[in-house]
Amino acid sequence: MANRTTCNCLASDSRRSAIVTAIETQRDSVVNIHGQKMIASPDDEAGAEMRRVNGMGTGVVIDGRGYIVTNYHVVEGVKRIEVTMESGKTTTAVLVSHDPRTDLAVIKINPTESLSVITIGRSDDLMIGETVLAMGNAYGYEHTVTRGIISALHRTVEVSRTQRYEDLIQTDASINPGNSGGPLLNVDGEMIGINVAVRAGAQGIGFAIPIDRVLELITELMSSERVDRTWHGIVAKGEGQSGAVVMTVHRQSPAEIVGVKAGDLITRVGDQPVTSQLDIERAMIGHKAGDSVFVTVSRDGGERRVDLSLAAVRQQSVSLEDRCWEEIGIRCQPMPSGKVQKLQARYRGGLLITEVRKDGPAIDQGIRQGDILVGLHVWETITTENISYVLDKVRDDNLVQLKFFILRGRETLFGNLVSDSLRR
Repeated sequence: MANRTTCNCLASDSRRSAIVTAIETQRDSVVNIHGQKMIASPDDEAGAEMRRVNGMGTGVVIDGRGYIVTNYHVVEGVKRIEVTMESGKTTTAVLVSHDPRTDLAVIKINPTESLSVITIGRSDDLMIGETVLAMGNAYGYEHTVTRGIISALHRTVEVSRTQRYEDLIQTDASINPGNSGGPLLNVDGEMIGINVAVRAGAQGIGFAIPIDRVLELITELMSSERVDRTWHGIVAKGEGQSGAVVMTVHRQSPAEIVGVKAGDLITRVGDQPVTSQLDIERAMIGHKAGDSVFVTVSRDGGERRVDLSLAAVRQQSVSLEDRCWEEIGIRCQPMPSGKVQKLQARYRGGLLITEVRKDGPAIDQGIRQGDILVGLHVWETITTENISYVLDKVRDDNLVQLKFFILRGRETLFGNLVSDSLRR
């Protein structure tokens, strides 16, 4: 019996379709993600028993140094993230940055050599009916490929009380458990979306986050300010393949100090060619405050190279009131302990919620004006300083969700906030 081989060098040209080529050129940049996590019952009842489950998903290589984009729900709560490459090699990854509200995350492995990076497309020119390909770790079957069409655009999907997606691509390409975080490709082999959800109980209805939106979010998640706490001060916009045009230079920033100006065209940062703000951030991460990075700038037909020295991120002084508003979406004031105890004797005090931000985490969980916040996580909230302490713990301990307790009348209600301070 002949040995089975993966070599397809003898395949006829008529069999080598655009789809085959698209998959062959991109599969090395798609990884499979595994890990175990503890979850509670779907009803999230108080005292619910936790159980261990095996999680699986997919990721795409966005930077050859080992930075990988996936869905946050794939790695949420996973203590040991395992990544399997197309070659079959498995290694561990660390969570670098995440945003629960948009369900995107960046993880990183330490490869021994530069990885193949996914080819990025665009999503502002998608056509209903065009062919698309989904690739991922479907039901644990690694690098599974399915084909379909774009069924609709700009879909809104609510998958749970705490997770809602907007402006999604709908496709009938089979997207199964394990596909989350994987690429949706066009027939040219360009990633046009990140597979994110499937409609439970339905066949042929899957969804992906458009790549234009993904790039906006990943640029924030991979910013040097967020990843390394360093600051350069450049805000730029892609100008095709020619470079990225500087839109704004922050005052007193390292970029302003070396003479970078709005209107400049940045073509290279270090050894990294630049066509977008994401390229600038990718080139900056990995450097410490004080490190010098060469930036190549085109201005008035001439080109110059400046030596930009990264600075540490400046700590901004924010009032406690503003912090509650920005990170949780509430304004509150201390309530006399006697009044709180008349409603519920077990509480020593609380914070009366006087205003709720219409687009904040609190309103997403049904918190209303007039509610009394009596606890966050495992701490009581009697003063706004208590909230500040909890938010600091959120950052330091990398908490995924923030349990809250409120009094509404004499009834205690609880839920889980995804505070804006969790957006890392």
